[in-house]
Amino acid sequence: MTAKTTLRFLNLGHFFDHFFLLIFPIAVIAIERDWNLDYGAALALGTPIYAAFAIGTLPAGWLGDHWRREWLIALLFFGCGISSVMAALSSGPVLLMISLGGIGLFASIYHPVGLSMVTQMSKRPGRALAVNGIYGNLGLAGATLLTGLLAETYGWRSAFLLPGLAAIVVGILYLALNRRAATATEQHAGNVTASAVAASRATQLRVFAVILLAALFGGAVFNGVSISLPKLFEERLIDVTSDLSAIGSYTALVFAAAAFAQLPVGDLLDRFGAKPVLAALLVLQVGALILVANTSGLLVVPAALILVLLMFAEVPITGWLMGRYVPLSWRSRAFAVEYVLSLGMSSAIVPLIAGLHSMGYGFDRQYLLLAASAGIVLLAAAALPSRHQTLQDTASTA
Repeated sequence: MTAKTTLRFLNLGHFFDHFFLLIFPIAVIAIERDWNLDYGAALALGTPIYAAFAIGTLPAGWLGDHWRREWLIALLFFGCGISSVMAALSSGPVLLMISLGGIGLFASIYHPVGLSMVTQMSKRPGRALAVNGIYGNLGLAGATLLTGLLAETYGWRSAFLLPGLAAIVVGILYLALNRRAATATEQHAGNVTASAVAASRATQLRVFAVILLAALFGGAVFNGVSISLPKLFEERLIDVTSDLSAIGSYTALVFAAAAFAQLPVGDLLDRFGAKPVLAALLVLQVGALILVANTSGLLVVPAALILVLLMFAEVPITGWLMGRYVPLSWRSRAFAVEYVLSLGMSSAIVPLIAGLHSMGYGFDRQYLLLAASAGIVLLAAAALPSRHQTLQDTASTA
């Protein structure tokens, strides 16, 4: 398989990864109606998907540095697909939670393994990560649109069944095209290993510390907004519509319209470096979170669009920093550590949102807390080296 074809499957893997993770937050609105649960209790059923997503990241990163990464990507397609089919066939909450845990476990493969492959195979990692990120964003948009439509028309089980079967078919195609013994990543490993910055150990540690803080607090913002947005729309658009497919369509519109925000950011990263780009995005993001917290009616849709656009634009930055400062030999494990924090936060966010919502703390207060989290990342971004400092550091270590 050529490098270009491999990158296409990696992009498709990112699409499915985010698609499967967002089926439940949409379908839960139908599940709470079908099983006569309140929103907090129904949403809590999704805790295993995010817990398994976080727990599986470290072993996935270790396997990515010690095993053929393309086989792990194949396992992602098959594992998520089969688990999603099992979720569709579940007869009660226990089986549903087990199936969701399976989706999270196999979905955990992508970020430490897939992103490492993307940074390895491109001479312009900023742009490659941005394009890859677009597919992930389209996965979010596709999940919200298709899940709402299927759940409203055929029931929530169909929203798990059809994507699961599609992922299995893609997995079969991927293996059929990748049957040669030589891997695409081995054939093209020389593309990017020379592009890493030869920075001092102090600079590497400082950058990695910022990455981890961004993973922790930025993960709270990204996952908190992604998971809560359908319910936010249901509450804030109550005077406009209560139809689940319409709510899913509004959510899909926001995700789809913001999906391409990463592309110009990728080019800006390759040109100016991470520090000014990240700082500018975070300043605007704090303002957007405060705006959404205080907006209702149809105005909440464009306000949410601005927020999600800024969130998506931020996504490739930590991956770009990883590709610049982390050696290829342990890059998968470094991505795994980052995503353990980010995904660990996502597993905590689900019960936190559910608990706060059940206690009467609405999204107005919750989004202000998310704004404070974005502010912490903004403060941390000041510690990143500027592009000029990076060039000086590289010269001194050469």
